[in-house]
Order: sequence, then C-alpha cells, then structure tokens
Amino acid sequence: MSRLPSFCRVVGIRVGHERHIEPLAHWYRDHGIKPTFEMVPGHYGASLGRELGRLGFFQSGFHASLVGESCLAMQPEGDVEIDRVTTLEMMEEYLDAYVAGWGIAEKDRAQFKSNVRPWLDQAGWSLYLARVDGHPAAAATLYMKDGLGYLADATTGPTFRRRGLHSALLRRRIRDAAAAEASVVFSGATPFSTSHRNMERADMQVQFVRSLWTPFE
Repeated sequence: MSRLPSFCRVVGIRVGHERHIEPLAHWYRDHGIKPTFEMVPGHYGASLGRELGRLGFFQSGFHASLVGESCLAMQPEGDVEIDRVTTLEMMEEYLDAYVAGWGIAEKDRAQFKSNVRPWLDQAGWSLYLARVDGHPAAAATLYMKDGLGYLADATTGPTFRRRGLHSALLRRRIRDAAAAEASVVFSGATPFSTSHRNMERADMQVQFVRSLWTPFE
C-alpha cells in the first residue's frame, strides 16, 4: 500500500457524513498511514471541520482544480521527446521517471512499481513518457471517459526540471484529448505552483479550491 499523501486521501465527504470520519481516521491510524481529507466548497460545513478537529486533524493546505477546453491547435511540444507508453519496456522507463519525480523512497520503489504496472492496460488510460538525451525524465497520464479528459500524475525527475517538460506533456495530452473528441479537460495543482501556472498558460482556469486536512502528529 502506498503511503504517499497523494494516494492516501479521503474524497467525497460532505455535510451529513460526519459519522464516517472517525472510523476512517481509526482505520488509517491502525495501518500506520497519515491520510488527507479533501473538502470541496459547497460540500463543506462547520460540523465537518469540528469533527476533524476533534479527531486531531487541521486544515493544512489547499489544492486547486483547473478546467479548460480541449484543443487540437495547442502549441506543439517543441523539441521535447514524448512517447505514448505502449510496451512493457517503455512502462519500466515510465516507472523510473515516475518514482524519481514523486520522490518515492528507494526501499518502497519495487512495491510501488508493482502497484502501478497494471495502469498500462487500464481502459481509457494513456501513459506518456518524456525523455532527455534518451533518458526517462518525466511521466504523465491521461484518462478519458464520456467526453472528458483528466490530466493526471504529471511529474518530472529532479535533475530534469525547469526544461519545459511539464508544459510539453500538458500540451500533448490536451491535443490527444481533443483528437479523442473530449470537449473538456481538467486537472489539479497546488495553488500558484509551477504546475498551476503552466495550466493557466494552457488556457485552463481555476474551477474551485479544495481544502486539505491532515493529522497534527
């Protein structure tokens, strides 16, 4: 089981679900995992915040949801080498870029890669690999369903950052979503981060900002 904050989240909680928070919090603690509860504007109420506070959680951050129209005429990726992942060999390169970008601890990488390998065969999923001088440098995912495109899991290895790889992967996925007849694309980022700014440069706009609640300890 991954212990990355991005993969240990509780979503969908809304007013009226207060009774579910304590058993969820206990389950995570029993398994030695620190979860994040996401609260979405319109679903949040003071009763939820009070219950989370009672159980030792505090509002520790924000995450922006961004949305835009898909477009075939997006600016091309330039000289960045980007490939769709179609083989097991390419999947291993994708995984190498992915664990480096997300900072997965060395001791956890084998298990994490084992968990992620099935993504290659998931319906509606497209995986992308960016290379620099032939080396796996960045990875990203596009999920398509019902005319919508979710731009997920873009990450760049630390030694390859500030080379425009995130923007290039973003543009490639938006164009591919448009080619697959998606009318809308959406994604998420830490507010005012580099990822956020890149998405706004691709004509995506903030849809809403969710609050993140994590344990004090």
